[in-house]
Amino acid sequence: MDAMISGKPMPIQSNRDATSSGWTKIAAGIFCWFFLISCSEQVDPLLQKANEEWVQGRNHSAIEIFNEVLKNHPSGTQAEEALFRLGEIHHFSLNNSTRALIYFQEVLQMNRMGPFSYPTQKYIAEIAEFGLKDYDQAIIEYQNLINHYKNENEGSDHQYRIASIYYKKQNYEQALVELNILLENYPDSSWAEESKFKIIEVLYTLSRCPEAREQYRHFTLEYSDSRFKEDMDFVVASCLEEEGHLQEAYNRFKSLEGRYIYPAILKMKLVGIEQRMKKNP
Repeated sequence: MDAMISGKPMPIQSNRDATSSGWTKIAAGIFCWFFLISCSEQVDPLLQKANEEWVQGRNHSAIEIFNEVLKNHPSGTQAEEALFRLGEIHHFSLNNSTRALIYFQEVLQMNRMGPFSYPTQKYIAEIAEFGLKDYDQAIIEYQNLINHYKNENEGSDHQYRIASIYYKKQNYEQALVELNILLENYPDSSWAEESKFKIIEVLYTLSRCPEAREQYRHFTLEYSDSRFKEDMDFVVASCLEEEGHLQEAYNRFKSLEGRYIYPAILKMKLVGIEQRMKKNP
């Protein structure tokens, strides 16, 4: 859930780690790849050795062997894998995302539709957003994922990231557009509920409170037990406060006591409204 400062919500954040593949999944992926590739072509023993070295945490030894694989196989699937693993080592193990980006870009240059293309493009997008904080480039890279890889299960993830980035850039109107695109193109997405909640937040941020309240009304009918209920109640109360409906706003804020995740902010709201009502009884 997002905190709010001075009544305005903080930037949209995914509650899913953008680099959630994790070491266990990476290691599992390495050995699954061995199984698959062994059915179609002979695996260079050096490639297997390099992967084993990385799994064991011997990063520099793995790098040396992967580079030897590239000398022996300057093109083809094994070269693509060597470049891809070099990118992963530098990104995850050596915390050198700039160097990792070079390897990942080489993978795409070698074969944009190869077996490592999609995860490579995901890494590039994530590095642009979270590592380099180059938000304009990150939007381009996430859009590339949507345009070039028709993965319905993850397309909504990429669309959500685009909306989130526009919010980070404080381009709230475009964030609203992107959230609506998500709902239109991926109506059954696991992001649908959260996106509808974020739309309410964005409308409030844009001081479009009547629209925010209308969206809130539809939301509560559709998601009666939403995990965002307290956050939405806070937004609606904030709208009422901004519009001068102080008693109603106060009552809504008061009802959140013991339930809202940020009690200090809630207390600040209540005290502020109490002071306003004393000045203007």
